[in-house]
Amino acid sequence: MDKSLFPQIIGVASGKGGAGKTTVSINMAVALVLRGHKVMLLDADLGMANAQIALGAHAAFNISHVLSGEKTLEEVLVTTKQGIRLVPGSSGLRDIAALDSQQIAHMIHAFDALQEPVDYLIVDVAAGIAPAVLSFMAACQRRFVVVCDQPSSIADAYGLIKVMATEQSLDEIYLIPNMVGSAHEGRQLHRRLNDVCTRFLGISLKPLPGIEADELVLQSLRKYQSVLEFAPGSAAARDFRALADAIDHLPAIDGASGRVQFFAQRMLRSPFQG
Repeated sequence: MDKSLFPQIIGVASGKGGAGKTTVSINMAVALVLRGHKVMLLDADLGMANAQIALGAHAAFNISHVLSGEKTLEEVLVTTKQGIRLVPGSSGLRDIAALDSQQIAHMIHAFDALQEPVDYLIVDVAAGIAPAVLSFMAACQRRFVVVCDQPSSIADAYGLIKVMATEQSLDEIYLIPNMVGSAHEGRQLHRRLNDVCTRFLGISLKPLPGIEADELVLQSLRKYQSVLEFAPGSAAARDFRALADAIDHLPAIDGASGRVQFFAQRMLRSPFQG
């Protein structure tokens, strides 16, 4: 199956800031590029533009120019030195919570005009449970929640998962334990949060490899690089490669969901659609 016909769309979120969501997004994107995939990254954490900075990219235009109608999505796309096709965020843009559903739908539908092949679209959304965050997550096929082994991070991750699962009826929710002491600690964190979600929400969180705490990640960010470039032999780089491998082995989701969805027209045009 030609993967470019079926872009796999992954939303990356966290219950609160500081969980390392954008760091996970950019390193996951780089790891997938290193596996030979065509990867697009939408920095939907509006107002921060963290992905652009972390990847050392320079862009004349950004997502705010698409929202205002000044530029098309194709005109704001840049290719980073890592080979990622990046839709840059906008520093200083008004808070994401202020965007209405029409603006978000306009942003999502803009992807229908793109003709280039895409294997993975990674959507890095803002932390929290603002309506715009939930709208972006609903437009994805899979939802990755980044969580640290801290009470506040766990509580806020649970709150986000609860809203997505019960109020939005979203499925395909995965957990990425970040900045954990070991792979075993990552599995324990997943088990604890999954037990609570199973008991109180009646859902299971799908596991993904955790990312070990590694000071080289912070050093790589200071150098405007992914940790896979800066320290390919590091524990974190190893874990991001394992994460990309796990993502690559997830079964393809090859149909439109009926919701407002990224690349919906491409899904509907596919010859594999019944």
